[in-house]
Parts: sequence; C-alpha cells; structure tokens
Amino acid sequence: MSGDQAAVTVETDGPVAVITISRPQARNAVNAAVARGVAAALDELDASPALRAAVITGAGGNFCSGMDLKGFLAGEDPSEGGRGFGGIVTRPPAKPVVAAVEGYALAGGFEIALACDLIVASEGAQFGLPEVTRGLVAAAGGLLRLPARIPYHLAMEIALTGDRFPASRLYEAGLVSRLVPAGEALAAATTLAARVAANAPLALAATKRIVAESADWPGDEAFSRQDEISRPVFTSADAMEGAAAFAEKRAPVWRGE
Repeated sequence: MSGDQAAVTVETDGPVAVITISRPQARNAVNAAVARGVAAALDELDASPALRAAVITGAGGNFCSGMDLKGFLAGEDPSEGGRGFGGIVTRPPAKPVVAAVEGYALAGGFEIALACDLIVASEGAQFGLPEVTRGLVAAAGGLLRLPARIPYHLAMEIALTGDRFPASRLYEAGLVSRLVPAGEALAAATTLAARVAANAPLALAATKRIVAESADWPGDEAFSRQDEISRPVFTSADAMEGAAAFAEKRAPVWRGE
C-alpha cells in the first residue's frame, strides 16, 4: 500500500493494513500531509480485496496530539478526500479499523480514535479533548461520538474541563476494548484486527454499517433498514461457504462475494 510517505507509513500484515502517523517530532499532530496520507490509505483499504481490516497508530510513543496548530495558523487544511479531519473522522472506511494508542490521544487525536471501531490502549495512554482550553471546539466528532460511547456526565467532564484522562478510566467506562502494558498497544491491536479480519468481508462491512447507523433509525423502521443492508449478505457466495465450511468442519475460504 502507499501513503504520504513524509507523514504516514502503511504496512500490511496479512489481511490487516497498519497505518502509522509518523510525525513523532510533533507528537504526530495532524497537518495536511497526515490527512492526505491517512485518507489515501483508507481509500486503498476499502478498494483492496486482500485487505479486511486496519490498525491506526502513531510513531514514537504517542498516538496523536491533535491538529497541528502551526499548520493551522499557516492556513493548512487538516482534512482530506471527503473523509474529514485526519482523513477519517467524517467518513470512516467501510471496513473495520482498530486504534492502537500509546501516549497522548488528545483533541483531534482522540477524535481519530473515536472514528475507529475498536480502541486498544496502553496503561500509560492519556485521552482528552482540550479544545476549550484553546478557545476551540472539538468539532471533529468528539462531541458527537463521545456521549454515545460513555456515560453522559463523564463525556461532559471530558469535554468541558479539557483535562487528560487515563486509559484505565476509559477502559472502565467501556470505551477502550483492550488495556495492555506500555509498548504493547500495536501488537495487541494488530492481533485483534487479525481476529476481526478472519471473518467474512461482506458480513463484516454490513455488521459495521448496521451498528454504526442504527442508533439514528426510527424504531418502526429499524428491521426494514437492517434487512436492506443484510439481505445481500444472506444470498452471497460467502454465506454458502460459511455454512459449507461449518458442515465440513473446515476453515472457510472467503471470497468477498
């Protein structure tokens, strides 16, 4: 896979793409180059039949400290490709993404993690939305997604104080899926992504879409909307393969069709 090599690197581990924000000297702050690199990597993730999941992480011991304020003052746009801030927050990929968080996940960095489907964090990781302390608003999804993931008053405390919160607190609140020793977030996230990627591609995409979208569906339309998304999966070749593999006691071979 390719990315903006100056700011983002992309490697593949089987069916998993590992996308690394690589600006450690700036605590992986998001500038235009990062947004371009992440957006390009996610475009390729969605387009590639060989890839079924991704991990997003940061180089040098931090996940991401948010928007590059120097770039912001210089007029840079940290949004790209119709995917929004950081190349992800407005339009995440159809395929599952796991955030691997070490060190700081602050402001837009926290919002990038919230745009992912699962979060793995090290015990030393810290999360926060400090925008209010800078005269700004966490408008890259933090104020929209966080109250849907954790208790209302904890979300309000995070958003209104701008304070940093340890990963352990957010693990207890259910936001962090796995809490691991320092330095092990990437390995644990890659293992989790591989576990996800072992499943059927069409089923994964439909399942992610239903979970992500259904909170906004009217109650009397929920099952009909779900049916629109899930029906093609039940008639797919992969559905037949899953049943055959179960009956024959073998591992399925998914084709994504």
